[in-house]
Amino acid sequence: MNAPDQAAHARATAEAIYRAESRRVFATLVRLLGDFDLAEEALHDAFRAALEQWPREGVPANPRAWLVSAGRFKAIDGIRRRARFVALDDVAAEVESIPDDAPAEREDIADDRLRLVFTCCHPALAPDAQVALTLREVCGLTTEEIAQAFLAAAPTLAQRIVRAKAKIRDARIPYEVPTPDALPARLDSVLRVIYLVFNEGYSASSGASLMRVDLSGEAIRLGRLLVALLPEPEAIGLLALMLLHESRRAARATPAGDVVLLDAQDRSLWDRAMIAEGSALVERALASRLFGSYTLQAAIAAVHAAAASAEATDWREIVGLYDLLLAAEPSPVIELNRAVAVAMRDGPSAGLTLVDAILGRGALQDYRLAHAARADLCRRLGRTDEARSAYQRALALTRQEPERRFLERRLRELDG
Repeated sequence: MNAPDQAAHARATAEAIYRAESRRVFATLVRLLGDFDLAEEALHDAFRAALEQWPREGVPANPRAWLVSAGRFKAIDGIRRRARFVALDDVAAEVESIPDDAPAEREDIADDRLRLVFTCCHPALAPDAQVALTLREVCGLTTEEIAQAFLAAAPTLAQRIVRAKAKIRDARIPYEVPTPDALPARLDSVLRVIYLVFNEGYSASSGASLMRVDLSGEAIRLGRLLVALLPEPEAIGLLALMLLHESRRAARATPAGDVVLLDAQDRSLWDRAMIAEGSALVERALASRLFGSYTLQAAIAAVHAAAASAEATDWREIVGLYDLLLAAEPSPVIELNRAVAVAMRDGPSAGLTLVDAILGRGALQDYRLAHAARADLCRRLGRTDEARSAYQRALALTRQEPERRFLERRLRELDG
């Protein structure tokens, strides 16, 4: 490989590693440096160094380890550069506190990102702050993406994240996986984090793509690690839910990136191995009789996965599972999903009555999928003006381009 080609290859490799590995490098730097902001600065310094050195020297055999080491040394250099402003003893103590990245005693699961998830989900933090901080710092979502997941204002989420980071620093919350006796109490927040990460990957809140495969893949990876660490029924149920949804990924969009609804998907493209694994996990979680909402959602996904065609879907069983889910976790979003299932079982008029009741209470007024569901039911009932108005409302709330194209196509079909 000649020099220009080597340089181009090195730059492309650095960019690919940044996309795939940057949050893992960041998590290790947080463990080593003990500070979010210092780790973020070190991360970017390390990748800048890679872009400068790799084109000349070649890509190292272990790029992630190289980046961690470079980030650590950049952080130490930064601390020493600030030495003229603080006492030398303080600088020496700060540098001395940064450990080498040589593995010490091996943990059952030595994964820095999982360790960081548990740190961000520490009970000293408010529940919403736990989730927001993890989505931002572990997974690299933007504040706007997190706000969309929370149905909250971006400035509010930004302040929540800043306060959470300060709390971790000031309270000296350790970067570690909890001891076995403390794990169960921390599980709910961790599951919620992983669930929201997967949802953002499965259906991106904004942007040009329907899916963000990096995020859904990362959520599944974290889910597997969590089940290995703590095989509780709901951890198993969440992993099953993610696998069953992810199994349909290849069929959910056209080659051009347009949305393909569930009833129109080519089921031969569904990943049968993933479905088999997810279905087995659902059965394992249900057999415990200690399951909750994630397992029930996974059971619903398993019914869809078992149907050979859209027409063969057992909507009666799905509605029954939604009844259990709504009792376990009352929520207007679950009510909406149940209403759509009722429409498939009993007809669009029955579903529309339920959707209108939800919207009539003032719930989900700014939730695009509620208006899209109402639009579809009105369309099926021939109530064209109402369908058009609901599609327009959904379109105004939608920030993802494939969804926007789908809604615009529905509006053109109504006008045609």
